Amino acid sequence: MAEKTAPLQTPTDLNRNDTRSVADALNSALADCYALYLKTKNFHWHVSGPHFRDYHLLLDDQATQILGVTDLIAERVRKTGNVTLRSIGDIARRQTLKDNDADFVAPGDMLSELRDDNLKLVESFRVVKQAAEDAGDNATSGIVDDWTDQAEERAWFLFEASRKG
Repeated sequence: MAEKTAPLQTPTDLNRNDTRSVADALNSALADCYALYLKTKNFHWHVSGPHFRDYHLLLDDQATQILGVTDLIAERVRKTGNVTLRSIGDIARRQTLKDNDADFVAPGDMLSELRDDNLKLVESFRVVKQAAEDAGDNATSGIVDDWTDQAEERAWFLFEASRKG
């Protein structure tokens, strides 16, 4: 016998139609965060070369930061009365960042790819910001600034770590 469940109706004073666009933008950014997290861990596990220790630690720190943001994003979706990602398949359908399944990636290419991906994530966060402002969702609009700053900082560190000379 199938269990009957009540719909998820989180109380909010925000307009449900407006928050759907915010939730869609948040879920897209969340999917990209998970894709970026896994790519960052992949590169952390497979980095090699003379800067191994520095890159290995940098990528681990960045992956931890990215993973920390995922729960905040998902909880923000729920606070607006919407539903968030439910599976790996859901992530794959929504992510805009490309996976990297190559057997070998040179360390410099790893840093460049992650830098570019973090900057793409910043673009996703800007879409969230605009949707939140359009919906009058000042809480999402405010918190996304922190996520944007973190992604910009990661891109900056990756840029500086990859400079020659």
